[in-house]
Amino acid sequence: MDRLTGLIAFARAASLGSYTAAARALSVSPSAVSKSVQRLEEHFGLKLFTRTTRSLTLTPEGRDLYDRALRILREVEEIDQAAVASRAEPSGTLKITAPVPIGLNILAPALPRFRERYPKLLIDLRLSDQVTDIIEQGIDVAIRVGNLADSRLVSRPLGPHRIGAFASPDYLRRKGTPVIAEDLADHECVNFRYQSSGQSLRWPYQAAEKQLEVSPQAAITADFSDAVAAILAAGGGIGISPHYVAAPYVRRGELVPLLPQFTVERFTITALWPESRRGSPNVKAFVAFLSELFPALTPWDETVSKAIKCEALAGSI
Repeated sequence: MDRLTGLIAFARAASLGSYTAAARALSVSPSAVSKSVQRLEEHFGLKLFTRTTRSLTLTPEGRDLYDRALRILREVEEIDQAAVASRAEPSGTLKITAPVPIGLNILAPALPRFRERYPKLLIDLRLSDQVTDIIEQGIDVAIRVGNLADSRLVSRPLGPHRIGAFASPDYLRRKGTPVIAEDLADHECVNFRYQSSGQSLRWPYQAAEKQLEVSPQAAITADFSDAVAAILAAGGGIGISPHYVAAPYVRRGELVPLLPQFTVERFTITALWPESRRGSPNVKAFVAFLSELFPALTPWDETVSKAIKCEALAGSI
């Protein structure tokens, strides 16, 4: 049992590059991970890591053991999932990962309702915009933006990732309402910057039969979608936001959609889970719940669509 615990700690530390990250993934202390790996090294009489103050690097012997350990741990995981699948009622811990904006705006508000149905099920929600190997992380279900191909994973499209242009009523009263893309040159713009690449978002829009892009001069740039929406609601200018982020502001009258040609569908929101979890009642229950959260017309897209129609009617009067 000690050796299996050591292999688990070793494999997590190797895949994540640090004892601290491994401890977080395993819900134990960094010292517990360190001691487990040390006992494993003493048992095998091998040095598994070259350690520095900032990172862990596998030795050649450690690399060989890591490859073997992963195969063993996957088999253990399959045994565990087979036992879980034999239970009729979802229970235990369900580990979910999602990008921060989706987690905050869609998943987190819905999780209490999910747990009301399955009170024996504990939820471990992990929010990050960094794409990680969900199998190595022991994740049950991941929500991602885009169609991500991985033969080890089962995927299901949930719904479109729609974005659009928004501004506060106060800003539009002060600065006027743009009509075409070229009008943005006369406005304050708030842009989004990708944390992964450091690149600023190029704003896509529909022109006749073509989809074009514009890179407006940004007065404010933020690397978090919810921050962009908050800046817009405070009168900071015009910006692009996912509908699921902007919708609560639209319902409260703090943001209005504009420039309908900038309302476009970008990618698809997708659920993924390991092939080994296919029979898990926990995963089945949550994937079914996700289907409820993402109907054919999502509440956030409906909110923005209604607001666009109201703006169009108001403009025609």
